[in-house]
Amino acid sequence: MTHLPYSGIWPVAPTPFNDDGTVDLPGMKRVLDCMIDQGVDGICILANFSEQFLISDAEREALMRLSLDHVAGRVPVIVTISHYATAIVVERARLAKDLGADIVMLMPPYHGALLKGTPEQTFEQFAAVGQVGIPIMLQDAPLSGVDLPVSLLVKMAREIEMLKLFKIECPQAAAKLRSLIAEGGDAIEGPFDGEEAITLLADLDAGATGTMTSALIPDLIGPIVTDFLAGNRQAAIDGYGRVLPVVNHENRQCGFRAAKAAMVEGGVIASDFCRHPIPPLHPDTRGLLLDLMRPLDPIVLSWGK
Repeated sequence: MTHLPYSGIWPVAPTPFNDDGTVDLPGMKRVLDCMIDQGVDGICILANFSEQFLISDAEREALMRLSLDHVAGRVPVIVTISHYATAIVVERARLAKDLGADIVMLMPPYHGALLKGTPEQTFEQFAAVGQVGIPIMLQDAPLSGVDLPVSLLVKMAREIEMLKLFKIECPQAAAKLRSLIAEGGDAIEGPFDGEEAITLLADLDAGATGTMTSALIPDLIGPIVTDFLAGNRQAAIDGYGRVLPVVNHENRQCGFRAAKAAMVEGGVIASDFCRHPIPPLHPDTRGLLLDLMRPLDPIVLSWGK
């Protein structure tokens, strides 16, 4: 879709479960096929929107192997490898590289509210992953609670050769992206935004070249990025205006449950089950999501029918 090496739309694949809570491996293949048919530039697996915090180590390895084998190079795949322990992060990076992943993504080291990596420890963990020899995307998300000042990110970008991409989804993401690009220059090869594209236009204005959304409507958000990067600013603004009600409802009301609900509606997967303690979507919240989506006719609502 786009001409830059790290650009476009690289959504997170949801992890489907059966109604009994077991991982739906055939459904995972259908999720990936649907996303490729949505025209994505890449796919991220095992991320927060994949419910990585609700799956076991054995399940994450099985999902990684299945996903990389099934995508089979049709689009690049990012594997999320976040963990507090640097040795585990490095082990996950090595396995992802050995299995054919294109990029790994991780947050800074944290575990709960009180165990957070210092700037030095964050640098050391990313440097250790860099030694594995696979491109890295740094995820700057509020979930970690770790402060990542622009000066630290620029130092990491300049001194860790494999750190190529930065997914910025903290408050005031556009301001941080603008500063990061201005101070980091060519070392910032892939400035991305996230958070379901709720701040996409501001982030593109600030210099973002890509976005990591959910798998809900990437076929509708991707063209916005393409138009903007091609200089078709008004087309991008108009496109964003059309999808914003859906993006807002997903971001503020549904979270990662939105993509799974839509995929059930469209016959992609059989169940939108979420493991405890995640509650199911309220029927009214789900109903409004689908009501907002139907006039836009996204691929997800008809893919499996």
